[in-house]
Formats: sequence, structure tokens, C-alpha cells
Amino acid sequence: MGKFQDKIVMVTGSGRGFGAVLATAFAKEGAHVIVHYNSSSKGAEETAAAVRALGRRTLLVQADIAKLDDVRRSAEKSFAEFGRIDVLVNNVGDMALDQKSWRELDEKVVDHTLAVDIKGTMFMIHEVGSRMMDLAGGSIVNIGSQVVIAGSPRAPQYAAAKYGVIGLTKSYARALAPKVRVNTLGAAFMETEALMNRDDWKHGRREEILRQTPLGRIAQPEDMVGPVLFLAGEESRHMTGQFLLCNGGLAMVGA
Repeated sequence: MGKFQDKIVMVTGSGRGFGAVLATAFAKEGAHVIVHYNSSSKGAEETAAAVRALGRRTLLVQADIAKLDDVRRSAEKSFAEFGRIDVLVNNVGDMALDQKSWRELDEKVVDHTLAVDIKGTMFMIHEVGSRMMDLAGGSIVNIGSQVVIAGSPRAPQYAAAKYGVIGLTKSYARALAPKVRVNTLGAAFMETEALMNRDDWKHGRREEILRQTPLGRIAQPEDMVGPVLFLAGEESRHMTGQFLLCNGGLAMVGA
């Protein structure tokens, strides 16, 4: 019996990267997994195959989370298939990966980052969370970032967007209480394919972060799985509206 035996878990952006790792991790703990994707259909199929190989049920849903109609359609499809969702992990986020400096001010890039990270996260929490509240309750975990502590001289809109996610976390933690818990993981730099392909990461940024990190290593996606499962599961049942930092000590905050 896994920690999420026969629970229904939805992971956004699980066609690749950290989302795919999370989907498989929940399946290993006994969950049936709703694999969400926007454009990574091939990756989503591979994630779904991995879930099925573990003996768990799966459902693929496609949606642009920045579009409310898409989110509503995916929520309706998911609840129609499984009858409920016990855990929602909002993993999708735009980091403006191609931007190299704050001087590169592009309104379209700013709009896209804010639309995905804030609007998209809000739409997902609202549509899935309200249905959770009307049924058996559940847990929502937003994948945030330590950038809210350190700031981002490269892409300020990313820091602003992730700070917005904290506002959503606190607001919906109150709105959906007591049946639905909402928390955010403050993730560190995580060596996904997207990060490793970033220009600054290839030209000194990685070494700079390593020097500043007390634990002396860059997180792999698997390093972040445990904290997400903790926030999603019963061990954190008395936590809601919280921001849990997991960054190897790169940034430290007081009480």
C-alpha cells in the first residue's frame, strides 16, 4: 500500500521535466494519475505509459491553462472520468527561459509569463479546488520558487509571477478551507532539460549557484519529489497557506 493508494492525482505539465517525474512518483505510491499537457503530447503519452506500467489508471488531458475554457473542459473531463480529484499539483510555470537580462523588456514575454504563472495557476486552483470542496476535499500543491526571496535580475516578471502564486495560495487556502488545503513549494534551481539548456546556465551561472549553496549541489528533479508528496499527503494535514522552501540552503528565511 502506497501513501497515495487509489487516490486520484492531477499533475499539470506532466508531459516532460519535473511534471513527468512527479506523475510517476505518485503512481509508485499507488495513485491513479491525470496527465495534463499543453503541447507535449508525445511526452504525455510516455508519462501515461509509465503510469500504466505501474498498474495504475491514467487519463490524458490537453489544456492551455491560461485559458479558462480549456481549464474548465479539462476539469470536467477529469471529474467525469474519476468522480473526484484528491490531489492537484500545479507544476506548469513559464520562466522566460530565452531572456538573458532584465534589459530585454518584451511585453509579449511579460504577458505570457504572468498569464501562465498567475492566471493559469488561479484557474486551475479555482476550477479543481471548488469541485474538490463540493466533494470529499483534497490537497493542492503549487510549484513555486525561491526567486520570491532572491529576486531575478534576469527576468523580473518571473519573480513577480511566483510572488503572485503565494498570494493565490494564501487566498484559496482560506476560501477552500477546511476541506481543501493549498500550499506552495519554494523550489530551488532544478536541473531539468529546460534549465540545462539555458544560456546563462551553460556559461557560469551553474558554478555561481554551486558556490552559494551550503549543501554544495544542484537539485535534481527527484530531490523535489519528497517535499511535494509531503505537502500533498496526510503528513502535512495541519498545514495550509504555507510556503515550504527547499533549496539546499541557497536562501534562508527567518520565522
